[in-house]
Amino acid sequence: MKFLIALLGILVVFGLAYLVSNGKKKIRYRPLIIMIVLQVILGYALLNTEVGTFLIGGFATVFESLLGYANDGISFVFGGLTTVGADSGGAPFFLSVLMPIVVISALIGILQYIRILPFVIKYIGLVLSKVNGMGKLESYNAVASAVLGQSEVFISVKKQIGLLPKHRLYTLCASAMSTVSMSIVGAYMSMIDPKYVVTALVLNLFGGFIIASIVNPYEVSPEEDILEVQEEEKQSFFEMLGEYILDGFKVAIVVAAMLIGFVALIALVNGIFSAVLGISFQELLGYVFAPFAFIMGVPWKEAIQAGSIMATKMVSNEFVAMLDLTKQTTLSARTTGIVSVFLVSFANFSSIGIIAGAVKGLHEKQGNVVARFGLKLLYGASLVSVLSAIIAGLFL
Repeated sequence: MKFLIALLGILVVFGLAYLVSNGKKKIRYRPLIIMIVLQVILGYALLNTEVGTFLIGGFATVFESLLGYANDGISFVFGGLTTVGADSGGAPFFLSVLMPIVVISALIGILQYIRILPFVIKYIGLVLSKVNGMGKLESYNAVASAVLGQSEVFISVKKQIGLLPKHRLYTLCASAMSTVSMSIVGAYMSMIDPKYVVTALVLNLFGGFIIASIVNPYEVSPEEDILEVQEEEKQSFFEMLGEYILDGFKVAIVVAAMLIGFVALIALVNGIFSAVLGISFQELLGYVFAPFAFIMGVPWKEAIQAGSIMATKMVSNEFVAMLDLTKQTTLSARTTGIVSVFLVSFANFSSIGIIAGAVKGLHEKQGNVVARFGLKLLYGASLVSVLSAIIAGLFL
């Protein structure tokens, strides 16, 4: 039965993408079929094989070690608070989940500085461009987004931003919204099972190309297929290190501020809806998103609850939704896995402003273009998350 539901889910996702396609006759089906097959193979390998278990275990161990090292720095600065937190059942969320972002950001900076990351990103992107039928720039951007983040990635291709037509710019932005930054992967792993984080990272990479190929189909001519990666301004090692540490701290502070605001506002709105209608706002949204949860493979008896968490992610962000998911005790392991995969992306309303602002900072006219197709961007990125959850649900 779950295979029939998954097939139905894939058809629904493709149908919804087709409805808003700006070039239905230009859709190329061969790359789509190849990428769907690759998603299924990779989903099976990661979730149902010893090799996948080994790779995910290794990835998780690396991040677990990094979080342990990060805790040394956190304990030095906030020692009293972490000790009090440990005695009462756990350190404060800001210290245990968000502060390690500072250390991981610093490591990303080091890998950038010694030219390992640029090399890996560029050549993985070149390989992907042979599979997805898109340009080298689009493929590079998708891989770079998963490492650098949805706003920082545009700096690395700023030479080309002003030259891109609207359709190529959409694909770049869609890739950025469909992935997550490597600097906050550790934070996700401290909230949900690492295997779902890794699976989502891999599936979203291909899912972004699949949905973009339907919503925004085009071909890149050999003359246009150029990749110019902006070299970072030459800095000393410690200048770079200080910059990345501060950037990581800014991300942690921004996420903390967003969580305070969104969690409080959602509680307020829930209280108003409960008082007036006898049902909370999140429960109401759960009914709206329940059909999508069902086609992802969630049993109907759990679909409303799962739909509520999915909706929370879209109207706030993935951290708020993950916090909600960790509080659920009645969801089955399979449902928890499917919803976890759905949550690992930047597909939410606030990301529209983040991406448009990042592009506008580099090229004002193109930033305005991004703002105009912002809702379509969120629509496509949300379909990517649904597709990844469907594929994962096949093997849970």
